[in-house]
Amino acid sequence: MPTPESAQGQAMHAIVSRDLNLFYGDVHAIKGVNISVAPRKIVAIIGPSGCGKSTLLRVFNRMNDLIPGVRVTGEVELHGRSIFQQDIRALRKAVGMVFQRPNPFPLSIFENIAFGLRVHAIGDAPQIDATVESSLDAVGLWETLKDRLHENALALSGEQQQRLCIARVLAVRPDVLLMDEPCSALDPIATARVEELMQDLKRNYTIVIVTHNMQQAARVSEDCGFMLLGELVEFSPTRAIFTSPKDKRTEDYVSGRYG
Repeated sequence: MPTPESAQGQAMHAIVSRDLNLFYGDVHAIKGVNISVAPRKIVAIIGPSGCGKSTLLRVFNRMNDLIPGVRVTGEVELHGRSIFQQDIRALRKAVGMVFQRPNPFPLSIFENIAFGLRVHAIGDAPQIDATVESSLDAVGLWETLKDRLHENALALSGEQQQRLCIARVLAVRPDVLLMDEPCSALDPIATARVEELMQDLKRNYTIVIVTHNMQQAARVSEDCGFMLLGELVEFSPTRAIFTSPKDKRTEDYVSGRYG
């Protein structure tokens, strides 16, 4: 049982996992992960393909619950409360997810943002209008799209679609944003713009990003975790991960010896 001092320390973190394991049937995909994510920071998870980093990200809002045969042991807490004892819809409102490829609904720009508000019964019509505006403004799209709100969102550019998906998550006022390689489908200019957006958003949100791009992790994150074969090998301030890693496996990966 945590001591009062340790409980106080956990309350200072947005997400805490303890001895977290995940199995796909007999496959041990996440192995004893312990991690503490501080609020209003950007945390990057890096590692080679298939190392479990996206699986770990999906644990934080229980998206793996949708996969048959998945079994999870250990604990994950959001602001000191077990995510496994929370209502799943409330959890996914508090912990929003942005995926690798933009996935706007085949609806208007306005309805993409309003959708989650209606699902969660948040606000009347004037409040929904105001939230659509504030959410699009938060991702730098309001001035560009305010006269196009009833156009199909699928007509937007790839970067605009990804920003729209971020705005859709922001509309329901989450505490945490999970981003699974959010720039992998974007060109370098669009990637730079989304990275600038992340820096703006961290003033109000905790962001956990999975990325295969080590340069991106170094640019945007304050803390960084390196995963290998389902194990969180090292979790440290990003500068330390890239300049003075404690584990030889981390050093080999960030120096390009493998991966």
